[in-house]
Amino acid sequence: MRRRHLAVALLPIALAAGCGGAKKTDGPPPAVPVRVGDVKRLAVPLDVFAIGHVEPYSTVSVKPRVGGEVTQVGFHEGDDVKAGALLFVIDPRPFEAALAEAKANLARDRARLTEAAQTLKRYEELIRKEYITQEQFDQARANDEAFRATTQGDEAAIETARLNLEYCRITASVPGRTGGLLVHPGNIVKANDDKPLVVINQVEPVYVAFAVPEKDFGEVKRRSAGARLPVVATPQGAKPETGELTFLDNAVDSTTGTIMLKASFPNRDRALWPGQYVNVSLTLKVDEDAVVAPVEAIQTGQSGTYVYAVKPDSTVEIRTVAVHRNWGRWALITSGLALGDRVVTDGQLRLAPGARITEKTDAVPAPAGAPKTAETGR
Repeated sequence: MRRRHLAVALLPIALAAGCGGAKKTDGPPPAVPVRVGDVKRLAVPLDVFAIGHVEPYSTVSVKPRVGGEVTQVGFHEGDDVKAGALLFVIDPRPFEAALAEAKANLARDRARLTEAAQTLKRYEELIRKEYITQEQFDQARANDEAFRATTQGDEAAIETARLNLEYCRITASVPGRTGGLLVHPGNIVKANDDKPLVVINQVEPVYVAFAVPEKDFGEVKRRSAGARLPVVATPQGAKPETGELTFLDNAVDSTTGTIMLKASFPNRDRALWPGQYVNVSLTLKVDEDAVVAPVEAIQTGQSGTYVYAVKPDSTVEIRTVAVHRNWGRWALITSGLALGDRVVTDGQLRLAPGARITEKTDAVPAPAGAPKTAETGR
């Protein structure tokens, strides 16, 4: 009984000792780890993006103007040729004979014309003396005029024969690259045949054709008036090529709601090839010294867009911002931020106004005893 009273008496002392040893947990909340980005000033272009395809500056389907046997081919398939380069030779012998015949006809008819002119001159004296009839004089004058017309026809025939002989040598009308050879020496070709002998594509320069939506066309038309807008074409797996807008189609395609544009590129390094598809960006303007912030920093709330701005004491505050447009990973800010401001780009869900932050880094420390690597630098 005595022991029980002693135990009950000691219990409050033990409880008091236990309560007196408890530690206080009150204090500031821990800093929130976040990632932070800087507000910068950049030259921000306003671009229209599209998929385009490369077109040759000009395409020439080489066809014969005269028929005959092909006796010579002056190039190999895929060769680059200059304007005026010899491509084909058609057997000229029939046309040389035709030219010689036309020249002989002219010589004959000129001799007849000379005789008719002399007769007419003689008859002019005789008609004044009334030694011949008016009918005889009229006949002489008609003969003179007929032979003059005949010689003119002969001269035209000679010119035609000369042209046909020249057409036996087929030359390139434009500089460019030849395609597949469709005829070989020994083949017989027909004049103005629908099937071309070869196709030449001019690849320096080239066009890139692309379509833009109708809603963007008004701005394109306004910006291109009196100015050449820059266009960048990027082939798959190759470096970008720069050209300029040179053509706007005269109608909107009602089936697609787009309008066709073309840009010309010097293409001196042959990076763009006819038929190739490329990514196209048309720059309408450039906003110089624009204030930009990382796109990841922009948040949307009931009152609009805002960011968490980092204050000098490593706490954050909410800033309402106006975003004009995005460009890649940057948002163009028209109000709410200034050069030198810092904004939270990751971890916003754990933040509240006045919260303290600590910046996260992407570097991961190597474990103790780990060997040096290129990644850790240890």
